[in-house]
Amino acid sequence: MTRAATRSRPRRRRRSADADLGPPTGIVAIVGRPNVGKSTLFNRFTGQRHAIVDELAGLTRDRLYGVTDWRGRRFTVVDTAGLDPELVRDDPGRVELTAGTQQQARLAIAEADVCILLVDVRAGVTALDEEVANILRTGGKPLILVGNKADSPTNSHYAHELYRLGIGEPILISALIGTDTGDLLDRVVEELPPVNEAANIPADEELRLAIVGKQNVGKSSLLNALVGAQRALVSSLPGTTRDAVDTLVVHGNHTVRLVDTAGIRRRGVVDTNVEHYSLLRALRALERSDVAVLVVDANDGISAQDRHVAGYAVDAGKGLVIIANKWDLIDQEKRADPSFLKSIQEAFDFVPGVPVLTVSALEGRNVQRVLDAAAAVAAARAVRIPTAALNTLLRDAFLAHPPRNDKGRQLKLLYATQASTPAPTIVLFVNDPELLHFAYGRYLENRIRAVFGFAGTRMRMVARARTERDR
Repeated sequence: MTRAATRSRPRRRRRSADADLGPPTGIVAIVGRPNVGKSTLFNRFTGQRHAIVDELAGLTRDRLYGVTDWRGRRFTVVDTAGLDPELVRDDPGRVELTAGTQQQARLAIAEADVCILLVDVRAGVTALDEEVANILRTGGKPLILVGNKADSPTNSHYAHELYRLGIGEPILISALIGTDTGDLLDRVVEELPPVNEAANIPADEELRLAIVGKQNVGKSSLLNALVGAQRALVSSLPGTTRDAVDTLVVHGNHTVRLVDTAGIRRRGVVDTNVEHYSLLRALRALERSDVAVLVVDANDGISAQDRHVAGYAVDAGKGLVIIANKWDLIDQEKRADPSFLKSIQEAFDFVPGVPVLTVSALEGRNVQRVLDAAAAVAAARAVRIPTAALNTLLRDAFLAHPPRNDKGRQLKLLYATQASTPAPTIVLFVNDPELLHFAYGRYLENRIRAVFGFAGTRMRMVARARTERDR
């Protein structure tokens, strides 16, 4: 068996059931100059083709992020390739390009737990590689030097150049075909900080909300409106992220912690550069939250980035509330058209039952409904199904609509239970997990939701084969 076969990361794989049960802990940022293969490595890690891969340098305009797992550890991977390709074409002197690269690298130092510096082993070390390395090396975060595009055994002869960066022993991989990406993931997991279980356990009756969204959608206005409307500011306590200040308010019987994101600023304090490079901070805030309050600009419509942030929140097992802000700027005719609001709801149809609220944070309209909706989603996320009721429901579902035969074999349900995790997770003990088709899993999920709800949160269906002990 070849070295590539033993330590490669398959592009499409079935994750272990144990890994699917926990929330992601830790952020790994892939940093490097354009066209070294950051998006390809991101796709390899996450097992899906989220990032666009092309020979054009700087093609990935927006940061991409996904949840992956390795050796039982779930963590967030961030593709920091968001350098504008216009800067490459319009600035031959690379002055602006270098400045943008420095800003991305500094943010990775500040917010990520582990940084991967990716270079092209065949192209050797460039001046831009050295500049990024200088920034990362002084950041105090674990740094892994990776030489990509080592597709051939002869490419290892170029590795000596990488030592010029002064980072230590490089790991040579091929993100495209997966050579030694398993070794890289081993190293990543070793460098991640230990999981702080206590940090993931909320205080009694405390609801943690992360207000997230693109820049200039009104996150700060919403925070100010929520604090002002409640008129019960408890305190401002330091959060677990750098320079984060969580705001506590009282809502009914709950203390609500508004978790800091890059969008939470004091009134009148705006830093355009920090806002533009704010994704890692938002991801960190989502890790510490129960429910994500995603603010979108109703006047501008829903963008792909809005859907990306929503997708990350639900992939991380968080509840979701959509706030269509700046509703006061929509003309009366459009506001009265039911299809307009429906189009916003349909943009997030991958989260069943997600509440969509029309708000004007600046004028304070409907702001009082935000915490009510977030509390309802948190309550739905916390529902626990009695095991007997769950098994009765699922057996009735199997009888009403049996799964299809697959080459003479049929999926059989032996037992089902809900895992004791913050996000709703149903564990199915079956004769063969490979027989659980995606469509049939969705059918079972819909049957469960019809009885127990779980609105505004994603449900995981994990299939496990019965063990010898079960037999």
